[in-house]
Amino acid sequence: MANKLGRSKQKKFNCRIDFTPMVDMNMLLICFFMLCTSMIKPQTMEINMPTNKDDIKEYQRNQVKASEAITLLLAKDNKIYYYEGIPEINTLKETTYGKNGLRAYLQRRNAVALNKVNKLKADREAHATTNTKLMAQQDAIYRQELIKIKGEKGVPNVIIKATDDALYENLIDVLDEMQICGIGKYVIDKITDFDKKMIKYYTDNHPGSAAPAPAPAK
Repeated sequence: MANKLGRSKQKKFNCRIDFTPMVDMNMLLICFFMLCTSMIKPQTMEINMPTNKDDIKEYQRNQVKASEAITLLLAKDNKIYYYEGIPEINTLKETTYGKNGLRAYLQRRNAVALNKVNKLKADREAHATTNTKLMAQQDAIYRQELIKIKGEKGVPNVIIKATDDALYENLIDVLDEMQICGIGKYVIDKITDFDKKMIKYYTDNHPGSAAPAPAPAK
């Protein structure tokens, strides 16, 4: 009846999607991710475990730890304080963010290790090569020497503590300084009540320090 009325008969087409090219694409992606995964080098932190020698007394271990310890206290208004060794109520000092404050202090305390690290980097650049096998060997030696330098006796152990009023940006700036100054042993710890008392004691006895400090320079 439809043909008699002059209507054209619709043709039916079979719809078929060819997924063959997708197989090739999947194989290329798999090869790409396998290659990238093998080239990425894991970043690890060297952990120096305490010695088990019986001839070293407990108080001697504490003295060694205290002589190498630097504690940073991050407070509100971009304030940063520090003390060395065992904390006492009047040993807190104030510094600033940036190259003229915290960075200069850490570089001065870590000068010996920092000079060794810079010399190691210069020696690595002087013997740079395009040979992939030799480059991998040089990188392995470089990492071993770097870990050895940062784990030597006398290298400061930095303890980072932040108050509830401190900015997250301040913590990031301090972590950046750890890398710039070659500090190999540092940890983020919870601030104690005595640390808060030290900050209050310092601000009460140094009225000028109560003013907000300028934001860290980028």
